[in-house]
Amino acid sequence: MSQQLDLQEQEQLDALKAFWKQYGNWLTWALILVLGAYSAWNGWNYYQRRQAEQASAMFDELDRAAQASDTDKVNRVFADLRDRYPKAPITAQGGLTAGKMLAEKGQSEQAKQSYAWVADSATDDDVRALARLRWSGVLLDEKKFDEALKVLEGVKNSSMDALVADRRGDALLLSGKKNEAVAAFRSAWQALPETVDYRKLVEAKLTALGAAPDAGVPK
Repeated sequence: MSQQLDLQEQEQLDALKAFWKQYGNWLTWALILVLGAYSAWNGWNYYQRRQAEQASAMFDELDRAAQASDTDKVNRVFADLRDRYPKAPITAQGGLTAGKMLAEKGQSEQAKQSYAWVADSATDDDVRALARLRWSGVLLDEKKFDEALKVLEGVKNSSMDALVADRRGDALLLSGKKNEAVAAFRSAWQALPETVDYRKLVEAKLTALGAAPDAGVPK
């Protein structure tokens, strides 16, 4: 009985040796590849978390500079943030923060550059659209109405249709194109829900232009 077990064990051992001889190298490389992929995945996740943490720290620095109205530091920190972490979502938020503060401080060129970068580089559609809306506002302040309209044409987010139409109406009205402005304001008014307070502002614009909604604009 013992001899029979020894023979069976020897047969199993021989079979294992034959299997390993035929497939051993392949299995070894497969294991190396699996472990390498797992290690790379962990490393990538760590890198992404580290990048996000560093970008967040820089954004906090930018936000503090904006609150302190330090335009030089805002420009410098946003430039660093943009260069080091262009794909981080918080970098786009930094661009909006920088643009708003710079516009308020009269640095329109730098503000436009910040908004333009966000409009081109942000990964979120809403953020890109918001950047273009703010960018167009700076252009309106500079009386560059045609440029503002061109910037608004780049908004592809349907959720922003009402705000874009309202801003287009502002640009057209300032350009002296009253009828086109009225059409844009009507489009904005119709697109805004009745529960949104902003709708009343658009309605006031229409009323001032002699085109109040209750005077023929369907609800």
